[in-house]
Amino acid sequence: MTVLADTAVHDEAATSTDRASELISAMAALPAGHPSRPALRDRAIEAWLPLARHLANRYANRGEPRDDLHQVAVVGLIKAVDRFEADRGVDFSGFAIPTIVGELKRHFRDRTWSVRVPRRLQELRLAITAANSTLSNTLGRSPTVADIAAHLGISEDEVVEGLEGARAYNSTSLSTPVAETGTELGDTLGGEDVGFEAAEMRIALGPALSSLDEREQKIVTLRFYGNLTQQQIADRIGISQMHVSRLLAKALVKLRGQLEAIA
Repeated sequence: MTVLADTAVHDEAATSTDRASELISAMAALPAGHPSRPALRDRAIEAWLPLARHLANRYANRGEPRDDLHQVAVVGLIKAVDRFEADRGVDFSGFAIPTIVGELKRHFRDRTWSVRVPRRLQELRLAITAANSTLSNTLGRSPTVADIAAHLGISEDEVVEGLEGARAYNSTSLSTPVAETGTELGDTLGGEDVGFEAAEMRIALGPALSSLDEREQKIVTLRFYGNLTQQQIADRIGISQMHVSRLLAKALVKLRGQLEAIA
């Protein structure tokens, strides 16, 4: 019974493939503007969908949703149907398979990088991966950077650049635990230190203060370093509180202009 069932399934698949091939041939035989061509095209695409799904499934479990891969494979199938030329003597499946696989590979090359990198580095990563596999079998050990560079005919710096660029293919969530205490990766990253801005301001303040006259420097120092009120400053210097207020405002304008000029 099992043999008969397998034979029946094989015959059904062969019949389905023959029917799909007939639809492609019939569509290709019609001129581009023929009214029957669009309907034949839709039927041909539908008939070859199992091939597209089969090829997409080969790339499953690589981090991409299976449904997304199926859609990409269908795009490749549509391109194959639209570009197929029966008079070249090539079976449609022989033309469609590399077209669909190429579309899937482009998807992984262009859409699945966590951080966008130049196309040159993407292609270099693929070349390094292939070279690494080939050299591992040939040398019986993991190849060095020099081995890969010699194999590909590029410099060692370019190999290192390609390896660094490959790190952008996958990313790590900032919520990833890094300790049993519950600390996450994001907790270990530094933030902006406001102290740097304050330090820069203190460094710039010295030359700015030197632009003030002696009395203005004294008033600013007593007000902001001595924390005295304007009336206390007036009593110490021997002038009115109103005069202190005017001199302090004038000094602050000068300081602001000096600091803005330095920035």
